[in-house]
Amino acid sequence: MAAKKKTFEESMLRLEEIVARLEKGEATLEESMKLFEEGTKLSAACAAQLDAAEQKVWKLTKGPDGAPVAQRMEE
Repeated sequence: MAAKKKTFEESMLRLEEIVARLEKGEATLEESMKLFEEGTKLSAACAAQLDAAEQKVWKLTKGPDGAPVAQRMEE
């Protein structure tokens, strides 16, 4: 059975856990390497999700002629 795809927020929380564990320096070399590998995969997945979200925002902000309309994102 395929693993459930994590949401961006779940991935970020897991990344925070991994960083905290690695920063403690208490994991063995083998554990550290596994954590590092998982972290790099999560980081890549988060970057891809952010890129997709950015593309969606640009798609949604196209002008009537189809050209992108730059709009400042309000915080």
